[in-house]
Amino acid sequence: MIQVKEFVDSDSSLAANKANEFLATIKEEQFISISYGTLLKSKPDKSEYQRGAILIVYKTLHNTGD
Repeated sequence: MIQVKEFVDSDSSLAANKANEFLATIKEEQFISISYGTLLKSKPDKSEYQRGAILIVYKTLHNTGD
């Protein structure tokens, strides 16, 4: 099955760090692609700040017992 995992910058963590931690848990043959983008978030005072977002597309492994 194909899965997409999303990581977004927060006040306490960076998307890149979380994405790297996740990538370390999957096998190379599971990896399909990675995409990076940024988005602007508005604060109540009308100012804006930028957040990074990373999408990782990967295959899940199934143990069929064969």
